[in-house]
Amino acid sequence: MINPVNHQLKSNALITLAGTVGAGKSSLTNVLSEALSFKPAFEKVDGNPYLEDYYHDFKKWSFHLQMYFLAERFKQQKNMHEENTGYVQDRSIYEDVGIFAKLQYDQGNMSDRDFNTYHSLFEAMVMNPYFPKPDVLIFIDGKFESIIDRIHKRGREMEINTPESYWFDLYQRYQHWIHSFTECPILHLDIDYYDCQNQKSVEQIVKALETMMANPEIRYLNLSEHKV
Repeated sequence: MINPVNHQLKSNALITLAGTVGAGKSSLTNVLSEALSFKPAFEKVDGNPYLEDYYHDFKKWSFHLQMYFLAERFKQQKNMHEENTGYVQDRSIYEDVGIFAKLQYDQGNMSDRDFNTYHSLFEAMVMNPYFPKPDVLIFIDGKFESIIDRIHKRGREMEINTPESYWFDLYQRYQHWIHSFTECPILHLDIDYYDCQNQKSVEQIVKALETMMANPEIRYLNLSEHKV
């Protein structure tokens, strides 16, 4: 149980979490939103009209699936902007484009035409005044072995039965993507150094967020290297 943390973050701050499957985004979203008295924002998974079809035919339905995710993510961004309150967001729209849509394209599940259309729509969305960039993106990272261990421990059959080569490809894609990400400051959180269920760790994360938001010139901070 994490206690509320006194903080100086602005009341409508948007903190977005990014990281590969198994890194702990949902857990930290819950913990951090409670600690800050912010609202959590999770990815919509129920009611997806394409998900079942996608698993039966990747090539036929990947474009439709990614377009659905993009539309839902944009609606979420718009709603958060209109509410004008503090949010902790589980996964960013940037990952939808830079990681998952690109993965579908590289695997041959999306044609050049479909991928270009998808990317063009994304660019139009992010230039929209309703689209707020995060104040800080928390990149949850760790050794690949630690990520795999977490995937096995949470015991989701579909994930356990997925070849490890897929998770390694996804892991490497995140490593490359985060090094090219420039939309907002990045707080690098290493799961091998910090326990997100530990009060002291959460307080250190909050202090790091305060430091970064008070000093816009800080574009990157790694908590495993810089204790705050």
